[in-house]
Amino acid sequence: MILRTSLLLALVGTAGAVLADDAAILACRNLTDGAARLACYDAIPAGARPAAASVPSVQSFGLEQKQPEEPARSIESTIAGKFSGWGPATLFTLANGQVWKVVDGSSADLAPVTNPPVKIVRNMFGTMFLEIDGTNASPKVRRVR
Repeated sequence: MILRTSLLLALVGTAGAVLADDAAILACRNLTDGAARLACYDAIPAGARPAAASVPSVQSFGLEQKQPEEPARSIESTIAGKFSGWGPATLFTLANGQVWKVVDGSSADLAPVTNPPVKIVRNMFGTMFLEIDGTNASPKVRRVR
């Protein structure tokens, strides 16, 4: 049993090394001169991968993966209702229904406004900041709903 398993593992391990480019083999088959045909076959490297084709190979069939979409860099909305600043853990409800929470411990007291325009921006590290129209401060936020 151990001998059979070892043999099977050896065969599986070498299967990739004996693969050759199908297009190259077909090209060699079309040669009529024996010496040229043999030279053609000898020139195909063992373990060569097939050239890129429009049809997926048998080995990769079903493993094709969709490229992930690039996440949005920012969104714009308004803070619903009266707004006069924030503190640590303040929740913001936007007009689009999203709820965001201050997560950096910052605070600011501002003149009261109603429905101020805001922009939530993702930086290059993925951190989100709430930019509020009319102020230079931007608290770090995380979406909670």
